[in-house]
Amino acid sequence: MFTLAHLSDPHLGPIPEAQLSELLGKRFFGMMNWIGARRRNFGASTLGPLMDDLLVQAPDHICVTGDLVNVSLPAEFDTGATFLTSLGAPDRVSVVPGNHDAYVRSAMHYHLEHWAPFLSGDDTHPHTPVDVDAFPYVRRRGPVAVVGVSTAVPTAVFLASGEAGKGQLGRLRAVLAELKTEGLFRAVMIHHPPVGSRPFHRDLKDAAAVRAVLAEAGAELVMHGHDHRAALGQIEIAGGGSIPVVGVPSASAGPDDDRGAGAYALYRISGHPGAWRCEMERRGFAPGRRSVDAGEAQLLWPRPAAG
Repeated sequence: MFTLAHLSDPHLGPIPEAQLSELLGKRFFGMMNWIGARRRNFGASTLGPLMDDLLVQAPDHICVTGDLVNVSLPAEFDTGATFLTSLGAPDRVSVVPGNHDAYVRSAMHYHLEHWAPFLSGDDTHPHTPVDVDAFPYVRRRGPVAVVGVSTAVPTAVFLASGEAGKGQLGRLRAVLAELKTEGLFRAVMIHHPPVGSRPFHRDLKDAAAVRAVLAEAGAELVMHGHDHRAALGQIEIAGGGSIPVVGVPSASAGPDDDRGAGAYALYRISGHPGAWRCEMERRGFAPGRRSVDAGEAQLLWPRPAAG
């Protein structure tokens, strides 16, 4: 059995001190959001115990689906790298960026530089700089292939949308087809959910195209963040069956957060090509409680066709 852990949107705080010139434009409004809401609702008092519980479970690999930072100040990416390192060595921890990790255009390269060991594919040379064309990346771990897709693009003030892009989707189609021939369980990481509805300023602009690629090429699991809610959707596969699409709350959300208390998911994967089995266990805070609890295991795969 192979166990994947999945967490998202820790929004690591506090926001470091910055020059006034760095807080102009979109960052100013992000700072106001932190002061007005996130600072009270997100914090180490939730994230610490949750990560302690995760590490006790000793997963084989940990997947982080973005939004480690808040307003993409340079020092925030050092904090993000320290957090990723606290979870494990780079070969045991994978990350994809979220919209906050590419908050402004001038900061687009920071996550690629600071988190390169955690978002480089197996075929990436250690001394080769990582750029946006490196996505999707692939990491083969036992029977599982972790596929990292980036939807992080700089956006205007008040927008938190994302986009995979035509080039990346073409590469994703080819990668998923290749991994299928290798007989691997394909676990796709993406920040913005490719299913469900949300306001235009928070959506995945090419969600329909992402779904089409996944439906055509296939995958066994899609993991996302962004909504700060526990969610389970599906993408119907051409030829029958469907792909489970799982979202988790912010790992730093307090027990009384109205979108869902801090939590993460464990996926226990067994079987073989044509007969995979995947069970999900959600672990986190129940409303109003300060201890981490485990939910009931839920079968994700095999999965019937979408109704």
